[in-house]
Amino acid sequence: MKITLIGAGIVGMSTANYLRRDGHDVTVVTAHVPGEYCSFGNAGMLNNSGCVPQSMPGVIWKVPGYLTDPLGPLVVRGAYFLKSLPWMLRFLANATVKQAEHASIALYSLIKDTVPTYEELAQYAGVPELVRRTDFLVAYETEASYRGDTLAWKLRRDRGVKTEILDAAAIQALVPQLAKDYVVGVKVLEQGYVTHPERLVKSLAARFVKEGGVILERKVTAIETGEGGVRALITAEGRMSVENLVVCAGVHSGELTAQLGEPVPIEAERGYHVTYSDPGLQLPLPVHVSDAKVFATPMEMGVRIAGQAEFSGIYAEPNYQRADVLETHMKRMFPSVRTSDSTKWMGRRPSMPDSLPVIGPSVKQGNVYYAFGHGHLGLCGGAPTGRLIADLIGNRRPVIDLAPFRVDRF
Repeated sequence: MKITLIGAGIVGMSTANYLRRDGHDVTVVTAHVPGEYCSFGNAGMLNNSGCVPQSMPGVIWKVPGYLTDPLGPLVVRGAYFLKSLPWMLRFLANATVKQAEHASIALYSLIKDTVPTYEELAQYAGVPELVRRTDFLVAYETEASYRGDTLAWKLRRDRGVKTEILDAAAIQALVPQLAKDYVVGVKVLEQGYVTHPERLVKSLAARFVKEGGVILERKVTAIETGEGGVRALITAEGRMSVENLVVCAGVHSGELTAQLGEPVPIEAERGYHVTYSDPGLQLPLPVHVSDAKVFATPMEMGVRIAGQAEFSGIYAEPNYQRADVLETHMKRMFPSVRTSDSTKWMGRRPSMPDSLPVIGPSVKQGNVYYAFGHGHLGLCGGAPTGRLIADLIGNRRPVIDLAPFRVDRF
C-alpha cells in the first residue's frame, strides 16, 4: 500500500517506521528537518503517570494566580486573548471529575506501555542507550500544594501507577543537590525518559530511510480532495498524488483537517526549555516541581529544565523571557547550579481542550488517518500512536479502544 505521511516529529517518524516495517511504501512529507521542530526540545519523559488531563476540577480558580504571577506557568499574550478564548472555554468545560476520569482512563490506555514500546523502537533504530528506565520525583513546597493534587494522585493510583511518599529528609537523601524547600515528595516508580529526544527522532528517520522509506522536505500548502478522499497534496514544489494519507503534523494538523472538512479545536501551547551543558549537577533521576510545573531532566547534553504554557498562536516570535523564568526556577531548585553555558528553545505543543489526542480514521475522507494533538504527551504517546495507526491500516484490531480519540468527538 502506498502511504503519504505529513510530519516528521516523534509521532510521524514512529508511525512511518511501523508502517514501513509492515511493508508499505511510505513517503514522509515535512516542512522541517526530522526532529528539529516540537520534538526537539521536550523534557524527555516517558511516564505513564502522565495519565492526568491538564483540565482538572478547580483549575478555573488557579488561572488568575497563574496569569498574575511573573514566575507563573501560564501566559496568554494580550493580543491573542480573544482568539484563544473559544479554546479556553472548552478547556474549562472539561474540568469536571467525570471528564477527568474519562480522560485519565483513555490516556493511560495509550501510554501504559510507553517505556517498553520505546525500548523496542530505539533498539530498532540502533540507539537503545537513549531510553532509560527510572523513577522520578515530584516535589512540593507545602503540604497544601500536595493536598491540592489529591484527585490527580487518585487517578494515577486507580490506573495502577505506583508511588512512594517522601518527607523532607527522604527528598534530600534522594536528591542531595535539591534545595531544602520541599516538604513533601512523591517518588513515582517504574517510569522512564529519553536522554536525547532530537537524536532519537533523527535515528528513527535514518532507519526509516535505510529501510527504503522516503523523506521529502516540503511544505504542504493545500490538499486536493475528490470522491472517496484525498487525491493530492499541493506543495511549493508541485502536486503530489496521494493514495492514502496520515496526518501527523502536530500543531499544524488543524490547518490540514479544516481543508478536509473536519476542523478541530487545537491550540499551540507553547513551551520553553533551557539546557545546561555544564550545570555541575548529578541528578540521579528527573525532578518535577509541581508548584512551578517544571521538569528538570538529566540528559546526554547536560540537564534540561522544561515547562511553561504560553498562548500566542503558532506563528508569533518566541518570548525568551519565559525561558528566563525557567532559569529562575532552576536556581531555586538547585542553588549550586552553574548557568553560564546554556541554550534556550521554544516549541509548540499541539494541545486539545480535553487533553486527548486525535487518533484514528477520518470520518469524511475514506483514505485518511489522523495522529496528532498529544499536547504534553507527544513523546510519551508517539510510539504507541504509531503502532495503533499501523494496526488500523494493516486491518489489525487496535489493542485499545480508540473511541475517546475520534476526530468527530467535539
